[in-house]
Amino acid sequence: MRLRREQVVSTALRLLDEVGLDALTMRRLGQELNVQAATLYWHVKNKQELLDAMAEALLSDCVARAPEGLTWMDRTANMAERLRRALLAHRDGARVFAGTYVTQENTLRFADTWVGALREAGLSPRAAAWGTWTMVYYTIGFTLEEQALAPLPGVEDGKVDPAHLRAALARGAYPHLGEASTHLLDADLDARFRYGIQLILAGLEAAPRDEPSDPAPEGPRPRRQPRRNR
Repeated sequence: MRLRREQVVSTALRLLDEVGLDALTMRRLGQELNVQAATLYWHVKNKQELLDAMAEALLSDCVARAPEGLTWMDRTANMAERLRRALLAHRDGARVFAGTYVTQENTLRFADTWVGALREAGLSPRAAAWGTWTMVYYTIGFTLEEQALAPLPGVEDGKVDPAHLRAALARGAYPHLGEASTHLLDADLDARFRYGIQLILAGLEAAPRDEPSDPAPEGPRPRRQPRRNR
């Protein structure tokens, strides 16, 4: 059967769950698909293009319409929740997504809906675009940390033992951290994520609605003519 690009991407995502991003190499993928390198590179020319295709596939379930009747803030928070769930659906999903620059259907439609929600709230094009970026960066960063600290397959415990932080704070040398230790060690990551999103949304709600129109992009400057010797 002829190899298809979709098969390459789906196999790469399965391997990602099994071995993680660091062990996901083009050679390993070719072996899994039982194809030669030349066949594999016909579909993805290098690992970066493979990661772009994987990132696009991660968003396949994110492009569904948000529930009707939501406020713009709830719609926008829903977009961030969808992105986080998509990244958490695969091992190292946030690492795959970070650093990609995808211009394909799922990514563009998802981004258009996100920016559109902020535009409908009355934000300027700049505030809507930069507000979307801010929420995307926060979501990726939060999920990167979340996945970095999660237990690896076959390992019962995570990489961080809260007892170490408790012991360090028990000496009383860091009074402010000690006062907030209950919240620093709170394992409810869903609540922590939503708290950060609400902070961003509060800032966007307070953003001015009367920003000046975005300046038109500058055209190419005329080239100087060489000065002639007189």
